[in-house]
Amino acid sequence: MSARPIIVIAGVGNGSGTGGATARVFSKAGYRVALIARGTDRLKKATEEINQAGGEAVAFPIESYGYKALTDVFGAIRAHQWPGASSAPEIRAALWNAGAGVWKPFLEVTEEDLQLTVDANITGAFAFSREIIEAFKKNELDESGKRGTLIFTGATASLRGNVITSVFAAGKFALRALSQSLNKEFGKQNIHVAHAIIDGGILTDASLARRTDEAARKAYKEDANTRLDPESIAKSYLYLANQDRSAWTWELDLRPAYEKW
Repeated sequence: MSARPIIVIAGVGNGSGTGGATARVFSKAGYRVALIARGTDRLKKATEEINQAGGEAVAFPIESYGYKALTDVFGAIRAHQWPGASSAPEIRAALWNAGAGVWKPFLEVTEEDLQLTVDANITGAFAFSREIIEAFKKNELDESGKRGTLIFTGATASLRGNVITSVFAAGKFALRALSQSLNKEFGKQNIHVAHAIIDGGILTDASLARRTDEAARKAYKEDANTRLDPESIAKSYLYLANQDRSAWTWELDLRPAYEKW
């Protein structure tokens, strides 16, 4: 295993959520970080924060989560010259955290909504997984007996639909099925694939902004019983990446202490 392997993360937002937190946690654990997201501005904050803290992060912006866009960006990741690396570092971990937040009554769902969901949960996820698994297959076994760990971020809607989640749940069901299929197909090649069900609200800039009442916003920010902390999710992802081959998790569900389920 290379001294400083790479984690590739797709889906970073503005850096305040799960993708950004995972980048920071894995960077502190010794990983180089390749960040993929739609739009250069969204990646700038997360990349600069890691680099200023002494880590190594590089932004790879894309226009969409279409198949070709994902395939092309991996060409750029492979060609990148990491400082101090005499040879190309190994990709040892990956997170598909891209999402399409479409919550609408069924009859209001548009073709554009559907395409966005398909790209984020099927087309893009397939392209990302293919590139990652091809990279993992080139790796030798590490000390834990694996070639790499691929993690997918799921949601409550990965398991059940609801009144305004017809398109959102359809996408998450598909993503879960993909992760399970890859786990079963590539486990015998010592490639670990895991799926995380995030069952609850996550503390992000966006979730705070939606709470216009100051008291409600303060309570949501400070009460860890009622929402997930993205850094805690990221630490769980690092736990998955560190599991040895004798006890691998396929599906992990995470929720705050007071979440109803």
